Amino acid sequence: MRCSTYIEPSLRATRTATWTLGMIAMMAVAPLGAATCGLNTQGVDFGSYDFQNSQNLDSVGHVTVTCDVSTPYTIVLSPGLAGTFASRIMQSGAHQLAYNLYTDLAHASVWGDGTGNSVTVGGAGTNTDYAVYGSVPAGQNPYIGTYSDVVTVTLNF
Repeated sequence: MRCSTYIEPSLRATRTATWTLGMIAMMAVAPLGAATCGLNTQGVDFGSYDFQNSQNLDSVGHVTVTCDVSTPYTIVLSPGLAGTFASRIMQSGAHQLAYNLYTDLAHASVWGDGTGNSVTVGGAGTNTDYAVYGSVPAGQNPYIGTYSDVVTVTLNF
């Protein structure tokens, strides 16, 4: 079974920028006798991005998996506009701003589909919440505008 949803990050740059990762959930229904699982998401809001700050801009969102019976599953995130997990990008017209999504607070594991040095998140149960750790690297000089990307969240069970 597969259930997908979308993460829509956006960033407003005025030399300080706001980045919001919005997620919309969908539910998949399995055949009779099999598990039924759903996906709920809470966006990541980075607040303002200051290009003069030497610290990365970090924030946290959530993906919650709810199943009617305990069942094993895997959560996969797409690379978005970048097409690669090395660094995701948000765009404002022709302008880009790098960011990424991680499975851990230390930003050691890029959350993806298991390719390109990314990892997936697996679990089992009936109601489990997972943090999505987002980070916009310091030292970027974004052009003024609103930046966005679309990342698909897929639940395989």
